[in-house]
Amino acid sequence: MSGSDPVLSAGVRQNLLSLQSTAALMAKTQNRLATGRKVNSALDNPTNFFTSQALSFRASDLNSLLDAIGQGQKVLEAADQGITAMTRTVESMQATVRQARQDKSWQSASYAVDTNPAGAIGIAAPKQISFSGGSITGTVAIPINSVGNNGTAGSLATQAAYVAPTAAQPARYTAQNIYAAPGAAQALDISFTGSDGVPKTVSVTIDTTEGTLQEAIDKINAAILLDADTNGVIQAEDDGTGRLRITTVGNLDGTITVGGAGEATIFGTETTQTGSDGQWQFTVGDGVTDTTVTLTTGDSPSLITAINTANLQLTAADSEFEAYDAGGGMLGFRERVASGRNVTIGGPDATALFGAVLTSTNAVSATNGTIQTVDQLVDAINANVDLVGKVKASNDGGRLRIENLSTDALTVTGASAAAIDGSLSTRTIGGNEARKNLVTQFNLLRDQLDKLASDASYNGVNLLRGDKLKLTFNETGTSAVEIQAVDSNDNPTSINASKLLIDVATGTEFDDDSSLDARLDQLVASLTTLRSHASKFGSNQTIVETRLEFTKQLITVLQTGADQLVLADTNEEGANMLALQTRQQLSTTALSLSSQADQAVLRLFG
Repeated sequence: MSGSDPVLSAGVRQNLLSLQSTAALMAKTQNRLATGRKVNSALDNPTNFFTSQALSFRASDLNSLLDAIGQGQKVLEAADQGITAMTRTVESMQATVRQARQDKSWQSASYAVDTNPAGAIGIAAPKQISFSGGSITGTVAIPINSVGNNGTAGSLATQAAYVAPTAAQPARYTAQNIYAAPGAAQALDISFTGSDGVPKTVSVTIDTTEGTLQEAIDKINAAILLDADTNGVIQAEDDGTGRLRITTVGNLDGTITVGGAGEATIFGTETTQTGSDGQWQFTVGDGVTDTTVTLTTGDSPSLITAINTANLQLTAADSEFEAYDAGGGMLGFRERVASGRNVTIGGPDATALFGAVLTSTNAVSATNGTIQTVDQLVDAINANVDLVGKVKASNDGGRLRIENLSTDALTVTGASAAAIDGSLSTRTIGGNEARKNLVTQFNLLRDQLDKLASDASYNGVNLLRGDKLKLTFNETGTSAVEIQAVDSNDNPTSINASKLLIDVATGTEFDDDSSLDARLDQLVASLTTLRSHASKFGSNQTIVETRLEFTKQLITVLQTGADQLVLADTNEEGANMLALQTRQQLSTTALSLSSQADQAVLRLFG
């Protein structure tokens, strides 16, 4: 201490320190009252200060997210409004289709039909009535008369090129070896198959007692004599060289065969000859009146000679059929004058020459010309598959009424102003204007679907257009939601007329009630899709609203907690200030009293 410093007594110094401490406390209390905080810096209370600061920062971060969440909520509201409007539009489209379904104001016209053969239609030439336009593809014609004809002749030809008959000769079956008595009984089955294709068989057994060829021949012929089928048809004989031979009695068409266990012993390796009567013989006619035709090797060696020979015989019998060159070398038969009769071939050689089919099927019977009646025309028009659901015909008191089941005009060719005539003149039946106007109305509503979807945006985000909305709910980004329209497979999609499978309506569609029913079914499906999207967006909006309210409440909790850590209690601090002021006054008084004790010393020098 320097010699110039004042010297304070212990009492004064103690009172001074107390006054200084009080002044410091008053300054601290005044600061708390002025700022409203009991912790203004880390020096006041590090734990409370930093904890409060962290809570305040988080509350601030969450508060900055509130605006984005609120804007996202508006995006969802815009999408909801769009879907609501689109739903009302689809419902209006349903009403339009139902109105078209119920409308039956089809246009029609009635025409007279003259069935007099000498009338406007007549039977001299084929005529028709045809329809085009409306909902018909191309032109559909309906005959209104038929012209008489004499029919088409039936014809039948040989199955291959004509071949002259084989020269006349008997059928034969000759043994290989000279006959010798058998060592044991030998059974034989001798058959002849003629032009009818039916085998005629006789059975005989050659015993050891038939030691000579003649004895064997006699036994075989005795068996044939007793057989009704082969008697007079075949016989056994000596071929002139001591060999056994079976032959036909005369020249017959056919073959001889021998079977049985003894065939190899008696005949060995046989020699055969096919028999021929030297001619083709068959009948020609209609199956009722037939004429026999015979062609021999002498008079019919070629196709031309066969035709001439056959025609000579047919003409002589006054037959109504004739032979002709059927092409390819084949011999054919047909009617001389076409009358629609089929030709039938019969007789023994029919199958050999003409095959299995012996009656032609190509004849067309003669017909008389006719004119369709009104009822016949009605049936023909209504049964035509190309006109079903497009044109309807009916009998209107003896007149033909044509109804146009279309929104477009129908052209009727072959009709005058009041009658069907089969000419090239045309008449027009107007379309259904009510349904046509409803097509336009439907398509206008469809256009509005796309416009509503396009306009349902908020701040550049349009969920109906397929945009994605991402909202973050916490300051770290770990809690968020992504909102986007998706299809039934959870693939991102937009919501418009095309995605709802609502195609542009056409007049052809509105012509057909079944097509309108299908359209109504599709609109029901479209409404289901819209309501599904609305439900999903509604769920997302509930999530957003819940998180928005939760975030607001959480911010309040965070701010309140932060304030509790650092805010001062003004009532407490005010009471402290009054107490400190009183203490200051007391300290000042005490200091004054201490000073008076020092002043008493001065009075000793006074």
